[in-house]
Amino acid sequence: MEKRENFSSRLGFILISAGCAVGLGNVWRFPYITGKYGGAAFVLVYLLFLVILGLPIMVMEFSVGRASQRSAARSFHVLEPAGSKWHFLSLIAIAGNYLLMMFYTTVGGWMLAYVWKIMRGDFKGLTPDEVGGVFNDLLSKPGPMLFWMVVTVFLGFLVCSLGLQKGVERITKVMMGSLFLILLILCIRSITLPGAAEGLLFYLVPDFGKFAEYGWFEVVFAAMGQAFFTLSLGIGAMAIFGSYIAKEHTLTGESIRICALDTLVAFMAGLVIFPACFAFQVNPGEGPGLVFVTLPNIFNQMAGGRLFGTLFFLFMSFAALSTIIAVFENIISFSIDLFGWQRKKAVGVNLAALILLSLPCVLGFNLWGAFAPLGAGSTIQDLEDFIVSNNLLPLGSLGYLLFCTSRYGWGWDRFIAEADAGSGVKFPKWARFYVSFLLPAIVLFIFVMGYIQKFASK
Repeated sequence: MEKRENFSSRLGFILISAGCAVGLGNVWRFPYITGKYGGAAFVLVYLLFLVILGLPIMVMEFSVGRASQRSAARSFHVLEPAGSKWHFLSLIAIAGNYLLMMFYTTVGGWMLAYVWKIMRGDFKGLTPDEVGGVFNDLLSKPGPMLFWMVVTVFLGFLVCSLGLQKGVERITKVMMGSLFLILLILCIRSITLPGAAEGLLFYLVPDFGKFAEYGWFEVVFAAMGQAFFTLSLGIGAMAIFGSYIAKEHTLTGESIRICALDTLVAFMAGLVIFPACFAFQVNPGEGPGLVFVTLPNIFNQMAGGRLFGTLFFLFMSFAALSTIIAVFENIISFSIDLFGWQRKKAVGVNLAALILLSLPCVLGFNLWGAFAPLGAGSTIQDLEDFIVSNNLLPLGSLGYLLFCTSRYGWGWDRFIAEADAGSGVKFPKWARFYVSFLLPAIVLFIFVMGYIQKFASK
């Protein structure tokens, strides 16, 4: 087995972990549900749940990684009591990372395709309907979609092939720095548009009336869901970076910084989207429609729109690639830990495997479009997303919680000793009852509610 690398700097660890958490959900899902549920009022509830839900599980993932010095494929084997079966949790982690990449690489490809299309001026002079047609056209053609997916997979593994410090750490630092710079430029442009003030009021002034309109339960559950899913916890995607970091700083303090960066990106994305939508009287629609139809229409009408459109999709590509590189690093470390492969071999085998594994998602929009696994209108991507988001993330998180708090697992005392090693914010001892009993119940509730929401209305 090759010698294990460590991060060259604390900043590298924080930026890469934040890069893994900062994904496309921050950009198209966070602004939409924030707008739907009352702007700033919703953000306050979301932040509360980020701290009480996401943060403790993140600290646990990092602790398991740092204590074991292994990826999630072997970390439970190293730390579990002799004769116990906690290592079965590694199967959730391995499946989760591969499944996530089976559809995320396609979405990353869409972003790169749009950088190219806007740079080339493909949207110039198109009507709003024709702009929407460009996205539908992309989905209907397996050739171009396959091309951009392969480019995305190749770029991700190219970075990982250079090693942890020279590849993953160095390039993610540049990408995350560029991401913040581009976001800042787009924020300034958006909030200085004529008519942007209305969008800022909508986004930044709390409207508790929306809570009554939708009902407190729905708003609170939406905030819980966003706080839980935004960090991609439960599949060991974070644990690997814990295994690369020294014991100089407490893991609670580092986790707070990563959550803050993740939230800052999501918040700034809203500052780009809402003022622009209000300035051009466009409804900030949900999901792909917002990014691939609504925003290109806005850039079409905006002075310097081609430049700002290119910058926006470059930012989106960096957000996607930062997650892809982080998860690819995890997948490579699985192969190194499980089979003792050299990094070069792990990169080559997984490069080929992920291109093949990503094919169903690509073909699910065109050649296999008749297959609707979750009911009419659904795609293979929806199924893959459902397995990861509604099953593996909550069940994996539950596994980490029980492993770190149960005397039959790694146990509270060992977890606290690892989490609190180093200088910085300590994990609160008074939270033991909460993370041992209440938080697992909340995660179980999110898991069950995910199924009810998905299938009860059908």
